Amino acid sequence: MLTLEWESEGLQTVGIVVIICASLKLLHLLGLIDFSEDSVEDEIELATVRHRPEALELLEAQSKFTKKELQILYRGFKNECPSGIVNEETFKEIYSQFFPQGDSTTYAHFLFNAFDTDHNGCVSFEDFVMGLSILLRGTVQEKLNWAFNLYDINKDGYITKEEMLDIMKAIYDMMGKCTYPVLKEDAPRQHVETFFQKMDKNKDGVVTMDEFIESCQKDENIMQSMQLFENVI
Repeated sequence: MLTLEWESEGLQTVGIVVIICASLKLLHLLGLIDFSEDSVEDEIELATVRHRPEALELLEAQSKFTKKELQILYRGFKNECPSGIVNEETFKEIYSQFFPQGDSTTYAHFLFNAFDTDHNGCVSFEDFVMGLSILLRGTVQEKLNWAFNLYDINKDGYITKEEMLDIMKAIYDMMGKCTYPVLKEDAPRQHVETFFQKMDKNKDGVVTMDEFIESCQKDENIMQSMQLFENVI
C-alpha cells in the first residue's frame, strides 16, 4: 500500500511526484519498464496499425530517446493500443487498474488532457513519446512547464485556486484509502491555501508560470523529485 505524509510543509510536492509516478504506471502497464533487449527487433513494424507514427529519425531528433528506446516504447504501445492511439476512456481504464482503492477518473482526465497537446481527443504515439521525454528526460524547467500546463486547466496562462483545488481533489480521490494519516474533508482546500501562500508572490489570486517555476526551484523536495525517475527506460 502506498503511504504518504500529508503535511502542510511541502505539500505541493505531492502533485509533482504524482504526475511522474502516474506516468511510470502507464509505462509499467505497457510493459516498458521490465523489458528484455533480446526481444526487441531491429525495426518496428508500422504497417499493421491504423495510425502511423512519425519517422523514428524525426521522433529521435525531437525527443530525448534513442532509436532503440523508441522501438521499445512503440512495441509496448502497439501491443496495448493496436489502433495506434489512446482515447480518454482507455486512459481512465489504465489508471483504474493501478488505483483500485480510489477513484482515478478525474485525475486521469486531467493527465490525458496534458498528454493530448493538440486537443483532438486522443493521445497518439507521438504525444505519448513527447510527454514522457519531458517527464523522464527533460530539464527541470521543461518538467515544471509541463506540470504547470497540467494545473492550468483552461490553458489561460494562470493557475487559479479553483483549478488547483480541482487537481488536488482528483489526487486525493485517486489515492483513496492509501493516505496516512486519514485525510480530513477540508485537506484539499488547505493544501491549495498553502500552495498559494507560497507561490502567489504578488497576492493577485493567481499563480503565473514564472511564480510557479521560481517557487518550485526553491523547494528542495520538488527538486529531488525531479531527479527520481531519470533513466527509467
